[in-house]
Amino acid sequence: MSSCADPHHTPRRSANRRAAAAVAAGAAIAALVSAAPATSAAAASAPSASVASAASSRAALAVPDVPLANVKAHLAQLQSIATANGGNRAHGRPGYKASLDYIKGKLDAAGFTTTVQQFTSSGSTGYNLIADWPGGDADKVVFSGAHLDSVSAGPGINDNGSGSAAILETALTVARSGLQPAKHLRFAWWGAEELGMVGSRNYVNGLSSANRAKIDSYLNFDMIGSPNPGYFVYDDDTRLEGVFKDFFATKGVPTEIETEGDGRSDHAPFKNAGIPVGGLFSGADYIKTAAQAQKWGGTSGQAFDRCYHRSCDTTSNTNDTALDRNSDAIAYAVWTLSS
Repeated sequence: MSSCADPHHTPRRSANRRAAAAVAAGAAIAALVSAAPATSAAAASAPSASVASAASSRAALAVPDVPLANVKAHLAQLQSIATANGGNRAHGRPGYKASLDYIKGKLDAAGFTTTVQQFTSSGSTGYNLIADWPGGDADKVVFSGAHLDSVSAGPGINDNGSGSAAILETALTVARSGLQPAKHLRFAWWGAEELGMVGSRNYVNGLSSANRAKIDSYLNFDMIGSPNPGYFVYDDDTRLEGVFKDFFATKGVPTEIETEGDGRSDHAPFKNAGIPVGGLFSGADYIKTAAQAQKWGGTSGQAFDRCYHRSCDTTSNTNDTALDRNSDAIAYAVWTLSS
């Protein structure tokens, strides 16, 4: 997640905006809220109709499990790349390009059509990696993205190896399953996010109005394996928010609206261009409250990620349960939205 703004002065969604969204969404939002899991055992034992429907939809879609071991194997590779390249995978450093080459090689071998887009920032060449899965309606693109760069202080395994590895393994799961989606699937790994969403903004700014209109949804995954995790869902678009909330409801996992990363990650350029955005987040340097610890476990009074933007953001700085749940949620969204 970008550090371009003071995290404690991040713009928040206003009460007026929420109220307007509530009025506009009406009964749809009420249905989504009712689908959120109750914290009591009695409520958990009697899932709502919306939850049951989501479970049925998942079964009908036959969404494969995204293997946690495979996601962690990608993280181990990113750690090794950082270790061999000065301890980081930052923009303009050799560790970033080596990370991109690793992911590109996996995607090429799996049958994706990959494109490397170059840009310049802070005097260095940066790279975005775009991967398209053949088939699906090219006028309706379901787009998943994550930033691949770390800060220069460390290897960036949670921020944002976690999102990068999860969408990579989701893409590879698409290939293994031979998915033939109705909508077109695209994945991206963005460069120079830590400098202010430079790579993703460069990509969006380069799209024609017609190509922007073809993007059905952009899903962003920036930090999804935090060691003291929360389960936060973007609320920028009611439809996309509902897909993720339905998934977590079937798992009995309460969610909260994501606010810590507003405007600080790669969904921002897409949102600013009028493209529907959604995503997941497990927390950065904000402090987990007692209520959140009671709801999700973990330690209250500590940051969701105490190693945020530090050298200790290594492979030991992730939570397996959060990484597994969020990876499966990504696959669920990709299958659901592209069907």
